[in-house]
Amino acid sequence: MPWHAQLTLDYSVEAGRTVARHSHSGPLRILQSLYPEGDSVCHNVLVHPPGGLVGGDTLDIRVHAQAGAHGLITTPGASRFYRSDGQAALQQTHVRLEADARLEWLPLEAICYSACQAENRLTMELAPGAELMGWDVTALGLPLANLPFVLGQFRQHIEVPGVWLERGTLDASDDRLLNGPAGLAGHRCMASFFFIAGQALARERRERALDSARAVIAQHALASTAGATSPHPQVLVVRLLAPVVEPAMDLLRALRNTWRQELWGKSPSSPRIWSM
Repeated sequence: MPWHAQLTLDYSVEAGRTVARHSHSGPLRILQSLYPEGDSVCHNVLVHPPGGLVGGDTLDIRVHAQAGAHGLITTPGASRFYRSDGQAALQQTHVRLEADARLEWLPLEAICYSACQAENRLTMELAPGAELMGWDVTALGLPLANLPFVLGQFRQHIEVPGVWLERGTLDASDDRLLNGPAGLAGHRCMASFFFIAGQALARERRERALDSARAVIAQHALASTAGATSPHPQVLVVRLLAPVVEPAMDLLRALRNTWRQELWGKSPSSPRIWSM
């Protein structure tokens, strides 16, 4: 029987502290709120006890940050889309930020097992003054375990309504897309790192952020398969390809630390779960 899980997470500021309140149905949980940076930033770990989705399963995540709140959400491990008998597995996340709210959306990678039928949707709505920093990482198969992605389909949808939309389909039978030089070129991990603002970023601030990201990329092993751009005055994006997940995550964490300092004046502070 398919499992349907839903989680609603709401951040607000109470007596100078960002506080998280949540409700859930099905196997989806938020662990204890942590404050390694002090009261202003609330760190949360999103847990899906089954560890993966099969055909027909749905995860529905709703995040709301009220004015002035700053939340950080990550996961303890990869999410997994397992093989399907034909039904699609869906993970959908909707984020809404009020004025002057901040959110860091930093889940670990989604792994697409061979023969999966999967869809991953992320929608972000930001009021003027709100800002979001996040990433999306997809791994096709498990190359190091000799479990390649040879059957199935993965659909991706990332949207800021009226501002930015990226969507596409990766089909295991599409050799030109997966292995051609204009596609993934044989890489099996793709990722996007993005900074979204609720209003147009000042040009100088935007250019400084892009320059800082490009400097980090230039010193990394993935320099030839990563690039930073701004497709809209409210959006900064770094896109990268890697043969496997580990070098991609290494670059993403370096970029996050750089943009945290450049755009928010905050020092690096990695979620504790990443070092466990």
